[in-house]
Amino acid sequence: MTNALWIAFGLVLVVEGVGPLLAPTQWQSMVMKLSQQPSTSLRRMGGCLVVAGLVIVYMMTR
Repeated sequence: MTNALWIAFGLVLVVEGVGPLLAPTQWQSMVMKLSQQPSTSLRRMGGCLVVAGLVIVYMMTR
């Protein structure tokens, strides 16, 4: 179980690093636009991502 969590964490880092690696200017522009969004919008977006992630984990472990 612990090994699987480290693998998942590593994959998250790989996926998160692809944007700045391949398109740093566009990634920076996206981050600047996100920083200008209201907190409620960011909170909703974060909640949707958490729910989507939980659904994927649930489907994969079923």
